[in-house]
Amino acid sequence: MLSWMKGVILAGGTGTRLHPLTRITNKHLLPIYDRPMISYAVEALVQAGITEIMVVTGGTHAGEFLRLLGNGHEHGIDRLSYGYQERPGGIAEALGLAERFVGGDRVVVMLGDNIIERSLRPAAEHFEAQRSGARVLLTEVSDPSHLRHLGVPQLDEQGRVVHIVEKPEDPPSNYGVTGIYFYDSDVFDVIPTLEPSGRGELEITDVNNHYVRQGTMEYDVLEGFWGDAGESIDAYYQVNDFVRLHGANKG
Repeated sequence: MLSWMKGVILAGGTGTRLHPLTRITNKHLLPIYDRPMISYAVEALVQAGITEIMVVTGGTHAGEFLRLLGNGHEHGIDRLSYGYQERPGGIAEALGLAERFVGGDRVVVMLGDNIIERSLRPAAEHFEAQRSGARVLLTEVSDPSHLRHLGVPQLDEQGRVVHIVEKPEDPPSNYGVTGIYFYDSDVFDVIPTLEPSGRGELEITDVNNHYVRQGTMEYDVLEGFWGDAGESIDAYYQVNDFVRLHGANKG
């Protein structure tokens, strides 16, 4: 158990890219194969040894997460907390709601619609060995049109991240930043300094670039499948098909 690190699952947003499915429920409660989507994020964290978790959600269906997860014990969670985001204000703002829960510990943040084939534990152990700063998980993406919907790192000759570009027209590498981030407790000092983006949200890419400028951003490249089940209806069914055939969160 990684008692020095908390987990935060972000499960808010309006889910407009999955309409009309999300007119009646939060997208993170939609099924992926035989379980609600958020169950996979919970499982990923617990299998990595992270058993103190906060779920941050919002909207009219927030109470359904309590009905599904309860106190978390039957899912392997020792302590489960809930946070409520009153309006969609971006990933960074949602993370800011977890400040008191995280306290002075480190935190792994996972978007609740991200599904991975392999275990998170190696990345968590790498972050444990890291003195300070942040760590992101990258995935190799062969389709440039898909990269234009992601954060994409620019790498120098030594393979270090020198900048992360959000939704670039001309992607600077063939790696995408997944929705899984590791931060030291300083992240809660960074978030209040952010300016809202053009869409009025506090962007997690701005948080990540803060650590890049500090020289304390590290990364791992995920092995195996990664999918964002909330990206589109097509992506949702692609993730469903993969999990049905191959499973998820395998050691």
